[in-house]
Amino acid sequence: MLTGKKIIECVPNFSEGRDMNIINQITAEIKSTEGVKLLDVDPGASTNRTVVTFAGEPDAVLEAAFKAVKKATELIDMSKHKGAHPRFGATDVCPLVPVANITMQEVIEYANKLGKRIGDELGIPVYLYEFAAKSEDRRNLANVRAGEYEGLEKKLKDPLWQPDFGPAKFLPKTGAIAVGARNFLVAINYNLNTTSVRRANAIAFDVREKGRPMRKGNPIIGEIVKDENGNTIYIPGTLKATKAIGWFIEEYGIAQVSMNITDISVTPVHIAFDEVSEKARLRGIRVTGAEIVGLIPKSVLIDAGKYFLKKQQRSTGVSEDELIKIAIKSMGLDDLKPFDAQNKVIEFLLAKDEPAPKLINMTMSEFANETASESPAPGGGSISAYVGALGAALATMVANLSSHKPGWDDKWEEFSNFAEEGQKIKDELVQLLEEDTNAFNKVMDAFGLPKDTDEQKNIRRQAIEEATRYATEIPYRTMKTATMAIPLCKKMAEIGNPNSISDAGVGAICCLTAIKGAYLNVLINVAGLKDKSWADNILSDASHLLETAQNDVEAIYDFVLNKIK
Repeated sequence: MLTGKKIIECVPNFSEGRDMNIINQITAEIKSTEGVKLLDVDPGASTNRTVVTFAGEPDAVLEAAFKAVKKATELIDMSKHKGAHPRFGATDVCPLVPVANITMQEVIEYANKLGKRIGDELGIPVYLYEFAAKSEDRRNLANVRAGEYEGLEKKLKDPLWQPDFGPAKFLPKTGAIAVGARNFLVAINYNLNTTSVRRANAIAFDVREKGRPMRKGNPIIGEIVKDENGNTIYIPGTLKATKAIGWFIEEYGIAQVSMNITDISVTPVHIAFDEVSEKARLRGIRVTGAEIVGLIPKSVLIDAGKYFLKKQQRSTGVSEDELIKIAIKSMGLDDLKPFDAQNKVIEFLLAKDEPAPKLINMTMSEFANETASESPAPGGGSISAYVGALGAALATMVANLSSHKPGWDDKWEEFSNFAEEGQKIKDELVQLLEEDTNAFNKVMDAFGLPKDTDEQKNIRRQAIEEATRYATEIPYRTMKTATMAIPLCKKMAEIGNPNSISDAGVGAICCLTAIKGAYLNVLINVAGLKDKSWADNILSDASHLLETAQNDVEAIYDFVLNKIK
């Protein structure tokens, strides 16, 4: 389960695109690193360059990146390198990209950490670029790499171009490396109901940031306007952080607008889709769908699904699966061929390497049967989390029904926000359902450790303490999370669809049951802890949560009861 994990992507470019033996040795370093997944290897013969993509949790990604850079340093000789692509090092660039649950500032810090290690341990000149750049003139990779490998020796002697890490020393075999932090780049093609490349180009020029050349008189064939330095003056397009051209795709028999969105935080994919569609409409052309090239973060589809639901004035508080389905259909991502999110979304690809959640994937009857078996887990902790998830789900259901209630059109957004809140609480409790059983298993594993020697006894004792503390924290988190759903149940009872007021009341009762059940698990686990100070603190907090919840849910129950009598 990747829920909540920080995920970054790394896209190093190695100055070797012809010798697969060298390429395979470099990528083997990545494959051998636990916690990362190699997503793509794209060698180019003419550029003599290979673009590698992998992702995972930050520390694992940094380790894999360092190992790959080190291996490239050993195998690639830049003094013999020839290729069509600009380059100045064996590992030419190594950008880190935020994918999930991580800020750009955090990624910048990781880029600095990686750059410093490369400079210190490998002795390579390291330049930071894009968001990681320490000065504006180094933000643009083209500036950092200007002069390329052939001009690097002179550049390193320039006081203005001293590396950020590593020695200001020219290494003929290795060159230098640019380590950066950048936002995710999405390559997307828009399918048009025309075969005209000229019209596709016109739409591309309408939207791309660079725009189109300014012309005198006739905007198509008029003389291009230049500034006093002889540079072409451009009329900017409507979408920042985009590059686009028009082309004809023989395979499909249609023209497309081919676009790179270089920063999806500036121009999200769904905004670009709508803008291209509108510019096409103004030219009598229709966008029939879109084709995403390569991989994307899950947020691209989640954000798009919410965007298109909001345009319909429908609740966005639905499951991730539903949001992804809405995104695919709204942008026609399956227009030319099936779109399989499991093989296009980075988080889903990474999750394939993780053990499948045992309990979450069960049917209701399977879960009940597993609970009823002679196995001690799942037990009361998992059941408490599940009951809490059902309580949050009921409150979410009332919010969604209220959002779509005829005659309440002016309230749809308010209830949509409530439904989104409920979905988050429900999803967290579902994860805690699985985690509670995992915590129990950790305790059992700790008790199963050998205890023959004094050292083994100490190790076992510490493992039991840590596992028991964790087994206490999980039901405590269940209590806190279920508590968050009670105000939502109260609100839905008070202002939600009156036909569903009993559902809001049942939701509140489920949440209280979850809190009471989880409290019992806190009590039984906390008794085995040696750290009594920590135990007393968490028990005090848990007791307060229980008391507050009992009072709140009793009030909700009385309110609902009076309304439906």
